[in-house]
Amino acid sequence: METSRRTLLLAASALPLAAPRLARAQALPPPILFVHGNGDHAALWLTTLWRFESNGYPPDRLLAVDMPDPLARDDDAVPQAGRSGSAEQTERLAAFVAEFRARHGGARIALVGNSRGGYPIRDFVVHQGGSDAVSHAVLCGTPNRGVYDWPEIRNREFNSQSDFLRRLNGGTTDVVPGTAFLTIRSAWNDVFAQPRAIWSATPDRPTGTDVDGPELRGATNLVLGALDHREVAYHARAFAETFSFVTGRPPARLSVEPEARPVLDGRVTNTAGGVTNRPVAGATVEVYRVSPETGERMGEAIHRRVTEEDGRWGGVPVGPDWTLEFVVAAPRHPITHIYRGPFPRGSTVVNLRPARAPTQAERDGGGGVVLFQRTRGYFGIPRDAILLDGRVPPELRPGVAISALATRQIPAGELGRPVVGIFNEDRVVSRAWPAAENRITLAELTW
Repeated sequence: METSRRTLLLAASALPLAAPRLARAQALPPPILFVHGNGDHAALWLTTLWRFESNGYPPDRLLAVDMPDPLARDDDAVPQAGRSGSAEQTERLAAFVAEFRARHGGARIALVGNSRGGYPIRDFVVHQGGSDAVSHAVLCGTPNRGVYDWPEIRNREFNSQSDFLRRLNGGTTDVVPGTAFLTIRSAWNDVFAQPRAIWSATPDRPTGTDVDGPELRGATNLVLGALDHREVAYHARAFAETFSFVTGRPPARLSVEPEARPVLDGRVTNTAGGVTNRPVAGATVEVYRVSPETGERMGEAIHRRVTEEDGRWGGVPVGPDWTLEFVVAAPRHPITHIYRGPFPRGSTVVNLRPARAPTQAERDGGGGVVLFQRTRGYFGIPRDAILLDGRVPPELRPGVAISALATRQIPAGELGRPVVGIFNEDRVVSRAWPAAENRITLAELTW
Protein backbone atom coordinates (compact mmCIF):
# COMPACT_ATOMS: atom_id res chain seq x y z
CA MET A 1 0.00 0.00 0.00
CA GLU A 2 2.82 2.37 0.91
CA THR A 3 4.58 1.67 -2.37
CA SER A 4 1.44 2.47 -4.34
CA ARG A 5 0.92 5.72 -2.41
CA ARG A 6 4.55 6.74 -3.01
CA THR A 7 4.20 5.98 -6.73
CA LEU A 8 1.06 8.10 -6.94
CA LEU A 9 2.70 10.98 -5.11
CA LEU A 10 5.74 10.88 -7.40
CA ALA A 11 3.51 10.83 -10.47
CA ALA A 12 1.47 13.75 -9.17
CA SER A 13 4.58 15.79 -8.43
CA ALA A 14 5.70 15.31 -12.03
CA LEU A 15 2.46 16.59 -13.53
CA PRO A 16 3.37 20.31 -13.48
CA LEU A 17 6.48 19.47 -15.53
CA ALA A 18 4.81 16.97 -17.85
CA ALA A 19 1.77 19.10 -18.66
CA PRO A 20 3.66 21.87 -20.52
CA ARG A 21 5.55 19.24 -22.53
CA LEU A 22 2.26 17.52 -23.42
CA ALA A 23 0.66 20.82 -24.40
CA ARG A 24 3.61 21.70 -26.64
CA ALA A 25 3.44 18.27 -28.29
CA GLN A 26 -0.29 18.65 -28.91
CA ALA A 27 0.23 22.15 -30.35
CA LEU A 28 2.75 20.97 -32.95
CA PRO A 29 1.39 20.39 -36.45
CA PRO A 30 1.31 16.80 -37.68
CA PRO A 31 4.48 15.47 -39.30
CA ILE A 32 4.02 15.26 -43.09
CA LEU A 33 5.53 12.60 -45.34
CA PHE A 34 5.60 13.32 -49.09
CA VAL A 35 5.56 10.60 -51.77
CA HIS A 36 6.57 11.29 -55.39
CA GLY A 37 5.10 9.80 -58.55
CA ASN A 38 6.06 7.32 -61.25
CA GLY A 39 9.70 7.68 -62.25
CA ASP A 40 10.15 10.73 -60.00
CA HIS A 41 12.08 11.44 -56.81
CA ALA A 42 11.96 13.36 -53.54
CA ALA A 43 13.45 16.53 -55.06
CA LEU A 44 10.15 17.34 -56.75
CA TRP A 45 8.82 18.37 -53.32
CA LEU A 46 11.63 20.92 -52.91
CA THR A 47 9.55 24.09 -53.36
CA THR A 48 6.67 22.62 -51.33
CA LEU A 49 9.03 21.98 -48.42
CA TRP A 50 10.33 25.54 -48.74
CA ARG A 51 6.80 26.94 -48.61
CA PHE A 52 5.91 24.91 -45.53
CA GLU A 53 9.11 26.06 -43.81
CA SER A 54 8.40 29.68 -44.81
CA ASN A 55 5.10 29.39 -42.95
CA GLY A 56 6.83 28.29 -39.75
CA TYR A 57 6.48 24.53 -40.19
CA PRO A 58 9.31 22.79 -38.29
CA PRO A 59 11.66 21.26 -40.90
CA ASP A 60 12.09 18.08 -38.88
CA ARG A 61 8.35 17.43 -39.28
CA LEU A 62 8.62 17.41 -43.10
CA LEU A 63 9.98 14.37 -44.94
CA ALA A 64 10.12 13.77 -48.70
CA VAL A 65 11.11 10.17 -49.44
CA ASP A 66 12.66 8.39 -52.42
CA MET A 67 11.10 5.16 -53.64
CA PRO A 68 14.14 3.08 -54.72
CA ASP A 69 12.63 1.90 -58.02
CA PRO A 70 10.01 4.50 -58.89
CA LEU A 71 8.83 3.11 -62.24
CA ALA A 72 5.89 0.71 -62.33
CA ARG A 73 6.28 -2.74 -63.85
CA ASP A 74 4.85 -3.67 -67.23
CA ASP A 75 2.84 -6.32 -65.38
CA ASP A 76 2.25 -5.63 -61.70
CA ALA A 77 2.53 -9.32 -60.78
CA VAL A 78 5.75 -10.05 -62.68
CA PRO A 79 9.13 -9.00 -61.20
CA GLN A 80 11.03 -6.64 -63.48
CA ALA A 81 14.57 -5.37 -62.99
CA GLY A 82 14.75 -1.74 -61.91
CA ARG A 83 10.98 -1.46 -61.47
CA SER A 84 8.56 -1.92 -58.59
CA GLY A 85 5.17 -3.51 -58.06
CA SER A 86 2.28 -2.01 -56.13
CA ALA A 87 2.84 -4.31 -53.15
CA GLU A 88 6.49 -3.23 -52.92
CA GLN A 89 5.45 0.43 -52.95
CA THR A 90 3.00 -0.11 -50.10
CA GLU A 91 5.54 -2.07 -48.06
CA ARG A 92 8.15 0.64 -48.55
CA LEU A 93 5.69 3.35 -47.55
CA ALA A 94 4.71 1.41 -44.42
CA ALA A 95 8.38 1.25 -43.44
CA PHE A 96 8.83 4.99 -44.06
CA VAL A 97 5.74 5.72 -41.96
CA ALA A 98 6.91 3.57 -39.06
CA GLU A 99 10.35 5.18 -39.04
CA PHE A 100 9.00 8.72 -39.33
CA ARG A 101 6.43 8.20 -36.58
CA ALA A 102 9.11 6.74 -34.32
CA ARG A 103 11.10 9.97 -34.67
CA HIS A 104 8.07 11.88 -33.40
CA GLY A 105 6.99 9.72 -30.52
CA GLY A 106 4.34 7.78 -32.41
CA ALA A 107 2.36 10.84 -33.51
CA ARG A 108 -0.18 10.39 -36.28
CA ILE A 109 1.16 11.83 -39.51
CA ALA A 110 -0.16 13.27 -42.76
CA LEU A 111 0.63 11.67 -46.11
CA VAL A 112 0.80 13.66 -49.34
CA GLY A 113 1.31 11.92 -52.70
CA ASN A 114 1.55 12.92 -56.34
CA SER A 115 0.32 10.67 -59.14
CA ARG A 116 1.49 7.07 -58.52
CA GLY A 117 2.53 8.18 -55.04
CA GLY A 118 -1.13 8.23 -54.06
CA TYR A 119 -1.59 4.51 -54.72
CA PRO A 120 0.47 3.20 -51.77
CA ILE A 121 -1.12 5.87 -49.58
CA ARG A 122 -4.60 4.57 -50.40
CA ASP A 123 -3.50 0.96 -50.03
CA PHE A 124 -1.72 1.53 -46.72
CA VAL A 125 -4.44 3.62 -45.09
CA VAL A 126 -7.60 1.92 -46.39
CA HIS A 127 -6.56 -1.69 -47.02
CA GLN A 128 -3.55 -2.37 -44.79
CA GLY A 129 -4.84 -0.94 -41.51
CA GLY A 130 -2.78 2.26 -41.61
CA SER A 131 -5.59 4.65 -40.67
CA ASP A 132 -4.57 4.66 -37.00
CA ALA A 133 -1.19 6.08 -38.03
CA VAL A 134 -2.45 8.67 -40.54
CA SER A 135 -4.53 11.73 -39.73
CA HIS A 136 -4.68 13.20 -43.26
CA ALA A 137 -4.16 11.81 -46.75
CA VAL A 138 -3.78 14.18 -49.70
CA LEU A 139 -3.71 12.69 -53.20
CA CYS A 140 -2.64 15.05 -55.98
CA GLY A 141 -3.33 14.00 -59.55
CA THR A 142 -3.46 10.32 -58.58
CA PRO A 143 -5.19 8.36 -61.39
CA ASN A 144 -7.51 6.62 -58.95
CA ARG A 145 -9.74 5.19 -61.69
CA GLY A 146 -6.76 4.27 -63.82
CA VAL A 147 -5.20 5.88 -66.88
CA TYR A 148 -6.70 3.37 -69.34
CA ASP A 149 -8.59 0.06 -69.51
CA TRP A 150 -6.77 -1.70 -72.35
CA PRO A 151 -6.96 -5.51 -72.29
CA GLU A 152 -3.51 -6.16 -73.79
CA ILE A 153 -1.88 -4.62 -70.71
CA ARG A 154 -4.63 -5.53 -68.26
CA ASN A 155 -2.43 -5.98 -65.20
CA ARG A 156 -0.32 -2.84 -65.60
CA GLU A 157 -0.72 -0.91 -62.35
CA PHE A 158 -2.36 2.06 -64.11
CA ASN A 159 -5.00 -0.09 -65.82
CA SER A 160 -8.43 0.34 -64.27
CA GLN A 161 -8.92 -3.43 -64.72
CA SER A 162 -5.68 -4.39 -62.99
CA ASP A 163 -5.94 -6.60 -59.93
CA PHE A 164 -4.55 -3.76 -57.85
CA LEU A 165 -7.01 -1.04 -58.90
CA ARG A 166 -9.96 -3.44 -58.89
CA ARG A 167 -9.13 -4.12 -55.24
CA LEU A 168 -8.66 -0.44 -54.36
CA ASN A 169 -11.88 0.61 -56.10
CA GLY A 170 -14.04 -2.40 -55.29
CA GLY A 171 -15.95 -1.07 -52.29
CA THR A 172 -18.81 1.38 -51.95
CA THR A 173 -16.47 4.08 -50.63
CA ASP A 174 -12.80 4.80 -51.13
CA VAL A 175 -11.94 6.09 -47.66
CA VAL A 176 -12.06 4.95 -44.05
CA PRO A 177 -13.24 6.73 -40.90
CA GLY A 178 -10.61 8.51 -38.87
CA THR A 179 -8.39 9.65 -41.76
CA ALA A 180 -9.36 12.81 -43.63
CA PHE A 181 -8.92 12.44 -47.40
CA LEU A 182 -8.40 15.23 -49.92
CA THR A 183 -7.93 14.85 -53.68
CA ILE A 184 -6.65 17.66 -55.86
CA ARG A 185 -7.16 17.45 -59.62
CA SER A 186 -7.13 19.54 -62.76
CA ALA A 187 -10.36 20.64 -64.44
CA TRP A 188 -9.14 19.47 -67.86
CA ASN A 189 -5.35 19.74 -68.11
CA ASP A 190 -4.14 16.47 -66.53
CA VAL A 191 -2.57 14.43 -69.32
CA PHE A 192 -3.28 11.16 -67.48
CA ALA A 193 -6.96 11.87 -66.80
CA GLN A 194 -8.27 12.11 -70.34
CA PRO A 195 -10.99 10.29 -72.30
CA ARG A 196 -8.50 9.70 -75.13
CA ALA A 197 -4.88 8.59 -74.95
CA ILE A 198 -3.31 11.86 -76.08
CA TRP A 199 -0.03 10.85 -74.40
CA SER A 200 0.37 7.73 -76.53
CA ALA A 201 1.21 6.66 -80.07
CA THR A 202 -2.56 6.22 -80.59
CA PRO A 203 -3.84 9.60 -79.36
CA ASP A 204 -7.45 9.03 -80.45
CA ARG A 205 -7.86 5.71 -78.65
CA PRO A 206 -10.48 5.79 -75.83
CA THR A 207 -9.02 5.29 -72.35
CA GLY A 208 -12.12 4.41 -70.34
CA THR A 209 -11.44 7.24 -67.88
CA ASP A 210 -12.04 10.99 -67.78
CA VAL A 211 -10.94 14.22 -66.11
CA ASP A 212 -12.67 13.29 -62.85
CA GLY A 213 -10.70 10.03 -62.56
CA PRO A 214 -8.56 11.30 -59.63
CA GLU A 215 -11.59 11.84 -57.38
CA LEU A 216 -12.42 9.53 -54.48
CA ARG A 217 -15.82 8.60 -53.09
CA GLY A 218 -16.12 9.94 -49.55
CA ALA A 219 -13.19 12.37 -49.86
CA THR A 220 -13.04 16.12 -50.21
CA ASN A 221 -12.47 16.53 -53.95
CA LEU A 222 -10.94 19.80 -55.12
CA VAL A 223 -10.57 21.04 -58.72
CA LEU A 224 -7.81 23.54 -59.51
CA GLY A 225 -8.59 24.88 -62.97
CA ALA A 226 -5.89 24.56 -65.63
CA LEU A 227 -3.14 23.19 -63.40
CA ASP A 228 -1.46 20.18 -64.96
CA HIS A 229 -0.67 16.65 -63.72
CA ARG A 230 2.32 17.73 -61.62
CA GLU A 231 1.20 21.25 -60.74
CA VAL A 232 -1.76 19.87 -58.77
CA ALA A 233 0.92 18.71 -56.31
CA TYR A 234 3.78 21.21 -56.63
CA HIS A 235 2.17 24.55 -57.57
CA ALA A 236 1.68 27.31 -54.99
CA ARG A 237 -2.10 26.82 -55.20
CA ALA A 238 -1.75 23.13 -54.44
CA PHE A 239 0.51 23.97 -51.50
CA ALA A 240 -2.08 26.40 -50.13
CA GLU A 241 -4.83 23.78 -50.25
CA THR A 242 -2.64 21.07 -48.74
CA PHE A 243 -1.43 23.35 -45.93
CA SER A 244 -5.00 24.45 -45.12
CA PHE A 245 -6.32 20.89 -45.13
CA VAL A 246 -3.62 19.53 -42.85
CA THR A 247 -3.36 22.46 -40.42
CA GLY A 248 -6.92 23.78 -40.46
CA ARG A 249 -5.79 27.30 -41.34
CA PRO A 250 -4.59 29.06 -44.49
CA PRO A 251 -0.88 29.72 -44.98
CA ALA A 252 0.39 33.19 -44.14
CA ARG A 253 2.40 33.35 -47.37
CA LEU A 254 2.83 31.53 -50.66
CA SER A 255 6.26 32.94 -51.43
CA VAL A 256 9.49 31.41 -50.11
CA GLU A 257 11.33 33.21 -47.31
CA PRO A 258 15.05 33.27 -48.21
CA GLU A 259 17.74 32.10 -45.82
CA ALA A 260 20.93 34.07 -45.37
CA ARG A 261 23.16 31.11 -46.26
CA PRO A 262 21.38 28.09 -47.71
CA VAL A 263 23.19 24.75 -47.52
CA LEU A 264 22.55 22.29 -50.35
CA ASP A 265 22.85 18.52 -50.26
CA GLY A 266 21.31 15.53 -51.95
CA ARG A 267 22.17 12.30 -53.68
CA VAL A 268 23.44 11.30 -57.09
CA THR A 269 21.13 8.57 -58.36
CA ASN A 270 21.33 6.03 -61.16
CA THR A 271 19.84 6.48 -64.63
CA ALA A 272 22.02 3.99 -66.54
CA GLY A 273 19.79 1.35 -68.10
CA GLY A 274 16.66 2.88 -66.56
CA VAL A 275 15.59 5.38 -63.93
CA THR A 276 16.05 4.47 -60.28
CA ASN A 277 16.56 6.36 -57.04
CA ARG A 278 19.41 4.12 -55.97
CA PRO A 279 22.57 6.02 -55.01
CA VAL A 280 25.67 6.11 -57.17
CA ALA A 281 29.10 5.73 -55.56
CA GLY A 282 32.21 7.14 -57.19
CA ALA A 283 30.48 10.08 -58.87
CA THR A 284 32.40 13.34 -58.93
CA VAL A 285 30.26 16.43 -58.33
CA GLU A 286 31.55 19.95 -58.84
CA VAL A 287 29.54 23.08 -58.13
CA TYR A 288 30.28 26.43 -59.77
CA ARG A 289 28.73 29.82 -59.29
CA VAL A 290 27.79 31.17 -62.71
CA SER A 291 26.66 34.48 -64.16
CA PRO A 292 22.86 34.77 -64.26
CA GLU A 293 23.12 36.58 -67.59
CA THR A 294 25.65 34.46 -69.47
CA GLY A 295 26.00 31.14 -67.63
CA GLU A 296 29.75 31.71 -67.51
CA ARG A 297 31.60 30.35 -64.49
CA MET A 298 32.60 32.91 -61.88
CA GLY A 299 35.89 31.44 -60.75
CA GLU A 300 36.89 27.97 -59.63
CA ALA A 301 34.55 25.33 -58.24
CA ILE A 302 33.05 26.27 -54.87
CA HIS A 303 32.61 22.60 -54.02
CA ARG A 304 33.94 19.24 -55.17
CA ARG A 305 33.17 15.82 -53.75
CA VAL A 306 33.31 12.19 -54.80
CA THR A 307 30.25 10.29 -53.63
CA GLU A 308 30.40 7.24 -51.37
CA GLU A 309 27.91 4.40 -51.09
CA ASP A 310 25.09 6.70 -49.94
CA GLY A 311 25.45 8.86 -53.07
CA ARG A 312 25.62 12.09 -51.05
CA TRP A 313 27.38 14.93 -52.87
CA GLY A 314 27.03 17.93 -50.44
CA GLY A 315 26.59 20.00 -48.47
CA VAL A 316 27.69 23.31 -49.82
CA PRO A 317 26.75 26.77 -48.54
CA VAL A 318 25.58 29.16 -51.26
CA GLY A 319 24.07 32.59 -51.54
CA PRO A 320 20.26 32.71 -51.84
CA ASP A 321 20.60 34.66 -55.11
CA TRP A 322 23.35 32.62 -56.76
CA THR A 323 22.87 30.84 -60.05
CA LEU A 324 24.74 27.55 -60.19
CA GLU A 325 26.21 24.87 -62.42
CA PHE A 326 26.46 21.31 -61.10
CA VAL A 327 28.79 19.01 -63.01
CA VAL A 328 28.01 15.34 -62.42
CA ALA A 329 30.51 12.77 -63.69
CA ALA A 330 29.11 9.38 -62.65
CA PRO A 331 30.33 5.95 -63.75
CA ARG A 332 28.39 4.62 -66.79
CA HIS A 333 26.63 7.97 -67.26
CA PRO A 334 27.29 10.98 -69.50
CA ILE A 335 28.93 14.00 -67.91
CA THR A 336 25.94 16.19 -67.10
CA HIS A 337 26.15 19.97 -66.69
CA ILE A 338 23.08 21.02 -64.67
CA TYR A 339 22.26 24.74 -64.64
CA ARG A 340 19.91 26.00 -61.95
CA GLY A 341 18.47 29.30 -60.81
CA PRO A 342 18.89 30.53 -57.22
CA PHE A 343 18.14 28.33 -54.22
CA PRO A 344 16.56 30.72 -51.70
CA ARG A 345 16.62 28.07 -48.99
CA GLY A 346 18.75 25.06 -48.20
CA SER A 347 17.70 21.47 -48.72
CA THR A 348 18.88 17.88 -48.32
CA VAL A 349 16.87 16.66 -51.34
CA VAL A 350 18.74 18.44 -54.13
CA ASN A 351 19.08 15.10 -55.90
CA LEU A 352 21.23 15.08 -59.04
CA ARG A 353 20.16 12.76 -61.83
CA PRO A 354 22.53 12.41 -64.77
CA ALA A 355 20.75 13.17 -68.05
CA ARG A 356 20.45 10.87 -71.03
CA ALA A 357 23.54 10.27 -73.12
CA PRO A 358 23.96 12.17 -76.39
CA THR A 359 22.88 10.11 -79.39
CA GLN A 360 25.44 9.03 -81.95
CA ALA A 361 24.05 11.59 -84.40
CA GLU A 362 24.41 14.32 -81.78
CA ARG A 363 28.02 13.28 -81.13
CA ASP A 364 28.84 13.15 -84.81
CA GLY A 365 27.36 16.61 -85.37
CA GLY A 366 30.19 18.24 -83.48
CA GLY A 367 27.97 20.54 -81.41
CA GLY A 368 26.16 20.27 -78.12
CA VAL A 369 22.71 19.45 -76.72
CA VAL A 370 20.70 21.51 -74.24
CA LEU A 371 17.77 19.86 -72.46
CA PHE A 372 15.31 22.37 -71.01
CA GLN A 373 13.33 20.72 -68.22
CA ARG A 374 10.45 21.76 -66.01
CA THR A 375 10.56 19.32 -63.11
CA ARG A 376 7.47 20.38 -61.13
CA GLY A 377 5.05 20.80 -64.00
CA TYR A 378 4.61 20.58 -67.73
CA PHE A 379 4.93 23.06 -70.60
CA GLY A 380 1.47 24.23 -71.69
CA ILE A 381 0.84 25.89 -75.05
CA PRO A 382 -0.70 28.51 -75.18
CA ARG A 383 -1.14 28.61 -71.38
CA ASP A 384 2.53 29.41 -70.76
CA ALA A 385 5.17 31.67 -72.28
CA ILE A 386 8.02 29.33 -73.25
CA LEU A 387 11.21 30.17 -75.11
CA LEU A 388 14.35 28.12 -75.57
CA ASP A 389 17.22 29.93 -77.26
CA GLY A 390 14.86 32.60 -78.53
CA ARG A 391 12.09 30.45 -79.98
CA VAL A 392 9.14 28.34 -78.88
CA PRO A 393 10.35 24.70 -78.87
CA PRO A 394 8.76 23.19 -81.99
CA GLU A 395 8.11 19.82 -80.31
CA LEU A 396 5.62 21.43 -77.90
CA ARG A 397 2.07 21.29 -79.21
CA PRO A 398 -0.98 23.26 -78.06
CA GLY A 399 -3.68 21.80 -75.84
CA VAL A 400 -3.34 19.65 -72.73
CA ALA A 401 0.10 20.10 -71.11
CA ILE A 402 1.87 16.88 -72.02
CA SER A 403 5.64 17.45 -71.94
CA ALA A 404 8.15 18.67 -69.35
CA LEU A 405 11.19 18.58 -71.64
CA ALA A 406 12.39 20.51 -74.69
CA THR A 407 15.63 20.03 -76.65
CA ARG A 408 17.90 22.41 -78.55
CA GLN A 409 20.96 21.37 -80.56
CA ILE A 410 23.72 23.95 -80.62
CA PRO A 411 26.14 24.03 -83.60
CA ALA A 412 29.83 23.40 -82.94
CA GLY A 413 30.77 27.01 -83.62
CA GLU A 414 28.34 28.32 -80.96
CA LEU A 415 29.25 26.19 -77.95
CA GLY A 416 30.61 29.14 -75.99
CA ARG A 417 27.50 31.31 -76.04
CA PRO A 418 24.61 31.58 -73.55
CA VAL A 419 21.48 29.51 -74.16
CA VAL A 420 18.47 31.06 -72.43
CA GLY A 421 15.44 29.08 -71.33
CA ILE A 422 12.34 31.03 -70.29
CA PHE A 423 9.18 29.70 -68.68
CA ASN A 424 6.82 32.55 -67.77
CA GLU A 425 8.82 34.52 -65.18
CA ASP A 426 11.38 31.78 -64.48
CA ARG A 427 14.62 31.88 -66.41
CA VAL A 428 17.69 29.62 -66.67
CA VAL A 429 20.83 30.50 -68.63
CA SER A 430 23.05 27.59 -69.62
CA ARG A 431 25.89 26.71 -71.98
CA ALA A 432 26.20 23.77 -74.32
CA TRP A 433 29.13 21.37 -73.99
CA PRO A 434 30.64 19.11 -76.65
CA ALA A 435 28.44 16.06 -77.23
CA ALA A 436 31.46 14.32 -78.76
CA GLU A 437 32.97 14.25 -75.25
CA ASN A 438 29.85 12.51 -73.93
CA ARG A 439 28.67 15.72 -72.27
CA ILE A 440 25.15 17.07 -72.14
CA THR A 441 23.51 20.18 -70.64
CA LEU A 442 20.41 20.15 -68.47
CA ALA A 443 18.84 23.57 -67.86
CA GLU A 444 16.42 22.82 -65.01
CA LEU A 445 13.64 25.15 -63.90
CA THR A 446 12.91 25.47 -60.20
CA TRP A 447 9.26 26.58 -60.22
